[in-house]
Formats: sequence, structure tokens, C-alpha cells
Amino acid sequence: MASPTKSRSAASERPSGTLHERASYDVADFPVPTGREEEWRFTPLRRLRDLHKGAEADGKVVVGVDAAPEAIVETVARTDERVGRAYVPADRVSAQAYASFEQATVITVPKEAVASTPTVVSLRGEGGVAYGHTTIILEPFAQATVVLDHAGSATYADNVEFVVGDSASLSVFSLQNWAPDAVHLSHQHARLGRDAKFKSFTVSLGGSVVRIAPSVSYDAPGGDAELYGLYFVDADQHLEHRLLVDHTQPSCRSRVDYRGALQDEGAHAVWIGDVIIRAEAEGTDTYELNRNLVLTDGTRVDSVPNLEILTGEVAGAGHASASGRLDDQHLFYLQARGIPYDVARRMVVRGFLGQLVDKIDLPELQEQVRAAIDQELDRGAGEETRATIEPELDR
Repeated sequence: MASPTKSRSAASERPSGTLHERASYDVADFPVPTGREEEWRFTPLRRLRDLHKGAEADGKVVVGVDAAPEAIVETVARTDERVGRAYVPADRVSAQAYASFEQATVITVPKEAVASTPTVVSLRGEGGVAYGHTTIILEPFAQATVVLDHAGSATYADNVEFVVGDSASLSVFSLQNWAPDAVHLSHQHARLGRDAKFKSFTVSLGGSVVRIAPSVSYDAPGGDAELYGLYFVDADQHLEHRLLVDHTQPSCRSRVDYRGALQDEGAHAVWIGDVIIRAEAEGTDTYELNRNLVLTDGTRVDSVPNLEILTGEVAGAGHASASGRLDDQHLFYLQARGIPYDVARRMVVRGFLGQLVDKIDLPELQEQVRAAIDQELDRGAGEETRATIEPELDR
């Protein structure tokens, strides 16, 4: 592979499609977005603090790694051949992040190694503008779990690469626990080898503007990807998730399930789910789902599932999207059995989001997410309300 600092043409990097046509390492290949472009029309550009215009790095995000004993952690220069190995930037901010980072974190799990503990990557913002890059490599037949934990205050753009080798298995948990003033734009791309398994779980709670773009591509048949996401949007928050699953190999599978709740004036959730099944990807099995629960007036939800099928030989392909308020019948059913309204409301929201929380197979993290949801539901509730709710929920 050539040095990743060199510009590469979009056409040579990825087959073109009507959903995603451009990919390049060169910032100049992407015009400054105006908000009229399809990929930027939901994002509040005025709140990005010029990340889309090439803001200079004047801040810091500290990266710490608590690695599994079996994992190898390195801090490398941008010229390292493993950096840029799996992902080519697909928009201007991603290309800016690639052009601007100084050092990358590379985590490798050797061939056939089974990580005995999760590897936790802590990213702590200390203010200002910063750029970053992380590459995680699982060699063939390896197994590992990685947690990306974002917190603190920053204006941050980064790219994360997951290279999952043949018959390897990687689970990734990406937590957005940023301070209320933080801005974070991130591309998180997984490239799967033959019979590789990849599961990602994105939890977005904090930050002012957070735009996460998970994507998956396949290098050989048999790849299996599951992408889950959970978000809770409060007043004036913008939480955006833009997914791409690019099926280029036969007999691969993908599942997407993202769910969110919104409350208070100005809360804005965006979910874009793009799946491309290319002509050579016969036998593909894919389904994507997004559901949003609106808890108060003054919120906004944009949910756009896209499915582009270029072959007639698929095992299954579908998508669904639904956004709505709390079901009055559910609330009435619970209230008719003596459960107060506030308790009933919380039980319905817990049940709605809990179906995804149950899929988190790290007990400590699962409890952390449940507690965070409860804190969101407590936001704005008075002491009298909480005193009523907590005993009822403990029954």
C-alpha cells in the first residue's frame, strides 16, 4: 500500500453507487459543504465550529488504553502502513481528520488469540479542536471485545478502522458520554474477511452535536455484521447516525437495529441507514430497522432507510422505520392496574430501549447504560415524582 499521506482517486478506491459515490484521502476532493448536499442536509453546520472548513487543531483529546493481556497496543506515526489500510474517507470532515492527525493508536490481536478481557480505549477531551485516528486489527481466528469511551469537552473529528481477519470475531461498544458542549464527528469502518463476525453497539447520550458514521465492507464471502445503536436526545442536542453496509461479496449477512428517545425543545435525532447490495453480492441477507420514541413536544426526528439492490439473487433484504409518541393504550393498560402515570411512562420507555440494552453482553456496561437511561428519564422530574417512581420500579 502506498503511503496514506498521498492523494488517491475516488474511482480507484471503491465501486461507485448512487448512495455513496466519492471516497478520497485528499481534502481538496471534497467541496466545503453548504448544507444543501444530501449527506449534510440534516447536520447543523453552523454548530460544527468549522470542522467542515478545516479548523486548525488547537486542543487535545487524551487517548488511554487498558488493553487485554493478549492485545498489542502501539502509538505510531501517520506513515505506518497499517493506518488507512481499511478505510478511505467519504466526506470532507473525515478527510480533514485523516490529513490532520499526528499519531494513531494501533491495537492488534494476534492470530488465534482469544482476548480474556475487553480492551478499553478512553478518549478524554481537554478543550479545543483535535483530530484522531485508531486502527484495530484482529488477525485470522482471533476474538476480542473493544470499548471506545468518549468523554470530556472537545471539538473532535476522527476515523476508526476495524480490520477483522478470516474467521475472526470482534465486538465493539462505542460510548458517547461527552460533556454538553462537545462536538464529535466520527467515521467507524469495519472491513470483514472470510467468515468474519463483527458486532458494534453505539450508545449516544452526551454532546451538543454528535455525528457517528458506522460502515461495513466485505472482503470475502461469509461475513456477518450486526450494528446496534441506542440514543437519548435532550433539549438542543443533535445526535446523528449515518450507517452504510456495502455488500460486495456473495453470501454475507447484515443486521441493523437503532432505537432512540427524544425529549424537550430542540432535541433532534437523525438516522440514515444505507445498504448497497452490488451485482456480485448474490445470496446477501440483510435487514435494517430504526425506531424513535417521542416523549415531548418540540422535538424532531429524521429517519431515512435506503436500500439499493443491484442483483436479483438475494436471500433476504428489507428495511423499516417508525417514529411516534408513547402509546396511549400501553399507558392506559398500566394505569388501569394502579400504576401512576409517571411510573407507567418510565416502564414503557425502559421496555422500548431495554430490548437493545439486553444485547449488551458486558454486565457492567449494561448496568451503566440502564443507569444513564434512568438519569435521562429523571431529568426535569421533581423530588416528589422521583419518590413515587423509585419504589414502584423496585417492586
